[in-house]
Amino acid sequence: MHLLKKDDACEEMTSTHSENMVLIPAGTFELGNNDAESFYEQQVHTWHVNAFYMDTHAVTNLEYHKFLIENSSWQKDQIQDEFHDGDYLLSWDGTSYPAGQANHPVTWVSWYSAMAYTIWVGKRLPTEAEWEYAARAGLSGKKYPWGDVLSTVKANYDRNVGDTTAVGKYPANGYGLYDMSGNVWEWCLDLYDDDFYFASPRKNPRSGTNEPEYIINNFMDLKTERVLRGGGWSTSPQDICVARRFLLSPRNTIYDCGFRCVQ
Repeated sequence: MHLLKKDDACEEMTSTHSENMVLIPAGTFELGNNDAESFYEQQVHTWHVNAFYMDTHAVTNLEYHKFLIENSSWQKDQIQDEFHDGDYLLSWDGTSYPAGQANHPVTWVSWYSAMAYTIWVGKRLPTEAEWEYAARAGLSGKKYPWGDVLSTVKANYDRNVGDTTAVGKYPANGYGLYDMSGNVWEWCLDLYDDDFYFASPRKNPRSGTNEPEYIINNFMDLKTERVLRGGGWSTSPQDICVARRFLLSPRNTIYDCGFRCVQ
């Protein structure tokens, strides 16, 4: 078992939120897409989500570097094989991230390592319902966080840049969140379930029967595929739609997958 050293500033997170987080107000919204273009998307259903705080941007290389320095067991030469696929932090040299990319999203991270980071800072990964609700920012029935018209001025996708871009480069959505479409796919808390839209409760839905607290306390023992949302810098226009769902083994690490935290 890896012991995580929690930041002193994050010891009390129940009544306050961290810097660079915004309040996502409680509300009812339509999750899904009636014009689904993929097996991974689902027809629209209506749900209620309680209020929560979300990071304005994906976790950066610099932020993840600080985690590694405090938690050596998650460094690329120390991490246990069961928690990654062999490509963990592939673009890093030890604990050094790629030159000039301190404020780019961290990539090549597994769900396990993302979970470890969120616990270290006293937060967690979002459920996929929270993620989509936050990405839509009150825009009902739209494909993207800003509307239906796709533009390379709005997001990093389809290899139009050729790599990740610094967080905050593109305009934020209506809630003040950056890169909810494109730049990097983002890990979610939930296991992937084809029947998620039909089997989940209508209030604070999540995949599977486990409560978030159980997942957080037992994440190292979980083996089921996990949800990713948002699309990445190399993915197609269809993949950056807010309704698009994807899945990977929690051990997988890829070049355009990162994460952000909620509280």
